[in-house]
Amino acid sequence: MPLPADGKAPLPLDAAQAAQAAGTEGVPAAAPASWYTRLCRAIARGCMWLGIAGIVALICAVTWQVFGRYVLNSTPTWAESLALLLVLYVTMLGTAVGVRDAGHIGLESFLVLAPEALRLKMEYLIQALILIFGAAMAWNCAYLVHSVWTYRLPTLGISEGWKYVPAAVCGALMVLFSIEHLIALAQGREVEPAWQ
Repeated sequence: MPLPADGKAPLPLDAAQAAQAAGTEGVPAAAPASWYTRLCRAIARGCMWLGIAGIVALICAVTWQVFGRYVLNSTPTWAESLALLLVLYVTMLGTAVGVRDAGHIGLESFLVLAPEALRLKMEYLIQALILIFGAAMAWNCAYLVHSVWTYRLPTLGISEGWKYVPAAVCGALMVLFSIEHLIALAQGREVEPAWQ
């Protein structure tokens, strides 16, 4: 910061002088998040909160089942079916968020060592394959939902199609999040995790 002639308090810098002093002159500022990125982040956060609520409900259902079996000597038959259904929802929502936040186990040692041009092409290929897989998963699970919708889960009294809804939703979310990753790759940036 430049000092005035009398050597007292430093004068304030304008933005250009501050950038020059910090050595960031000519470096473009980070672009604000696009509406699509903000939408995907909001969806991912919503999925995380729904997953947390699902885990709490799952713990309550299993606790009630154990209490009914060993204390009341009357096992509630719906508790086990509800717990299994909740496991599907929590798992599929977590899978979708894991795709967006790159939270899944991956073998990256060869990709990190690859030249930049090859690494970028491989990342495009990986995201395209995830998109295709998500689309196939959404389509086929939606077909399953439709094909078994008239059948009922006897212990819960709801359609059996509800077992396949989370996988269909997960596939659709994987498509949305893969598109976000492809856009980020094209713009030369990374997708920030939903919890940040």
